[in-house]
Amino acid sequence: MNWIGLYGLLLLLLLFKNGASQAIIKTLPGYEGTLPFKLETGYIGVGDNDEVQLFYYFIESENNYKTDPLVLWMMGGPGCSGLFNIFFDIGPLTFDVENFDGSLPSILLNPNSWTKVANIIFIDAPVGTGFSYANNSQGYSSSDTKSAKDIYTFLRKWLLNHPMFIKNRLYVAGESYAGKLTPMVSMEILQGNEARLQPQMSFQGYIIGNGLTDTNIDFNARIPYAHRMALISDEYYESAKISCDEKYYNRDPNNVQCANALQRIQECLSNINQVRILDENCGGTATKLDEYFRWHHTFRGDNSIDNLLLPTAKQECQNIFDVSDYWGNDPAVQEALYIRKGMITRWETCSVGISYEENVDGALEYHKILIKKGYDALVYNADQDMAAPYMGPLTWFRILNLTIDDNWKPWLVNGQVAGYTQRYKKNDFRLTFVTIKGAGHIASWLVLSA
Repeated sequence: MNWIGLYGLLLLLLLFKNGASQAIIKTLPGYEGTLPFKLETGYIGVGDNDEVQLFYYFIESENNYKTDPLVLWMMGGPGCSGLFNIFFDIGPLTFDVENFDGSLPSILLNPNSWTKVANIIFIDAPVGTGFSYANNSQGYSSSDTKSAKDIYTFLRKWLLNHPMFIKNRLYVAGESYAGKLTPMVSMEILQGNEARLQPQMSFQGYIIGNGLTDTNIDFNARIPYAHRMALISDEYYESAKISCDEKYYNRDPNNVQCANALQRIQECLSNINQVRILDENCGGTATKLDEYFRWHHTFRGDNSIDNLLLPTAKQECQNIFDVSDYWGNDPAVQEALYIRKGMITRWETCSVGISYEENVDGALEYHKILIKKGYDALVYNADQDMAAPYMGPLTWFRILNLTIDDNWKPWLVNGQVAGYTQRYKKNDFRLTFVTIKGAGHIASWLVLSA
C-alpha cells in the first residue's frame, strides 16, 4: 500500500472512530443545475458510544472560506431542523412557495444569504430533530444541559474532521428557543478551551435572534409589548399591571383579579398572529407550526394566558411547512442529501414529539460569565414579533448592568430605516442590540417575501 492509500485509510478510520460521515452535494431535487456554493451534509456521533447521530448541513462561504468566520447555527423549538434556517431564514435557498402545487417544490436562490460572508454549520439538534437520530430508545431523551454538551461535542468532532476551519473566527448563533442554548454552548466552548481540549477553538462571541433567554423575562414581556403596540388599551394594561404586580407569566394562580384582567387581554389578542402581528390570522386555521406551539405550551403546562397567541406562520395563509415537509420526505431528496435509510420514519420541519426536558429556566448566569471574559455579542429582535418581544432583551440588559455605549439610533438600507441599534458595554464586553423594522419571529421572512 502506498502512502496516499495509507493516509486515506487512516482518515477513514478517524472518521469512523468519531462516528462521522460526510458528503458533498452538487445538485438538489427542485433546483435547476449545479448549486453555486459548496454544500456538505453528514452525521457526527455524540454521547456514549456515539449513540446519538447528529445531522448537519455545512455551507461554505461564497466569499472567502479561508478567512471568513465560521458560524454554528442552531434553530429553536426545541425540535426545528437546520433546514428551516437554510430555506426560510438566512440560508442561500428558498422554496417557490407561491407556486407550490403539492408536487416537488421548486428551489430558488436567496440573494440575501448570510453565506455570502460566512461559513455556516446548520445543525439538526437536539436528537430527534430533522434527520438526527439515536441508535436506541434511551438515546432519544435530551434536555437543555445535555443538548448543549452534545452540540459542543459535535462541534469539536466537526472541527477535527475539518481542520482547515480551526483557525477561523468562531461564532455560536441561535434563534428562538435556541437563544437560551447559545450562551450554554458558548460556555462549553470556553470551558473546553480553558481545559486545553483539542481543538482549541477561535471563539469570538455569539449571536441571538428573536431568542429566549429567560422564560419569566421574555414571556412576561408580551403584555407590555401588546400595550406598546396598541393591541390593548391603557385601562386593560394598567388593570393587569396593578392586579398581577407585573407578573403575568408564572403568576399566582389564586389571584382572581389578575386572572380576570388577563382574560380581557386574551380576548383582545386571541386573533392576533403572534409571530408577526401584521400578518393575517387566516381564520384560525391551524398550521403545523401552530400545532407545534400548541403542543409545546400544553406540554409545558403553562397557564391559559400563555397560550393565547398561537402563531400561524403563514405567508398569505399558505402553510410553508407543507412545502418543506413534502420536500424533506421525498426519497430522491433524502438520497441526494445522503440520509441513512431506515433511521427515521417521517421527516418534519419541526418535530413535536421529541423527548426533551427544559431544565434551565434562564441563561443569565451564562451571560454573566461570558461578559466577564469580554466576548462580543449580537442580539437582534424583530419589532413585529410578540412570541419573543424585543422588550425582553432590553430587560435583561438592565439586569446585567450593561452600560449604554452608543445610544438608540436608526440603521438604514438604501436610505430607508430598517430598524434601530443600541450598543452596550461592560469592561471589555461589547453587545450590539438591533431591531428589525416590520419583521416577525423569523426576521428573514420579510426579506424573502419582499
